[in-house]
Parts: sequence; C-alpha cells; structure tokens
Amino acid sequence: LEVMDKNIQQDFENQFNDVVSRLQSKKMFQSDWDIASFAVFFIFIGMVLLLVILVLIRCCCCCCCDEKVRMLLL
Repeated sequence: LEVMDKNIQQDFENQFNDVVSRLQSKKMFQSDWDIASFAVFFIFIGMVLLLVILVLIRCCCCCCCDEKVRMLLL
C-alpha cells in the first residue's frame, strides 16, 4: 500500500513538473497531435454550450408561446 502511494505521488509530481516546464518554455503543444486534441476538445465544449443555449431558448420561447396559445383557445 505504501509503495503504491509513493508511485501515485511520483506520477503526480512528474505530470505537474511536465506542465510547469511547458508553461515556462511557453511551448504548450509539442506535437501536431497535441494541437489536434486541443482543437477537438474545444469544438466539443463549444457544441455542448451551443446545445445548452438552444435548449434554453426553446424552453423560454415555447413556454411563452404555449401560454398565449392556451389563452386564445380558452
């Protein structure tokens, strides 16, 4: 158990040091795959946000329209 904890701690330190060294060198992307994965990630986040906005617009507009239609039908 103690050895596993040390391995996890060492892995975390290695990853942290890697991020810090990339920030210091101001070279975040070391290969084309890094750039591509970053772009895909942001496209995914953008699409999720767009869908959330569309759902909110649909809910707000339909609620208002439904009330008007109901009043006209009564």
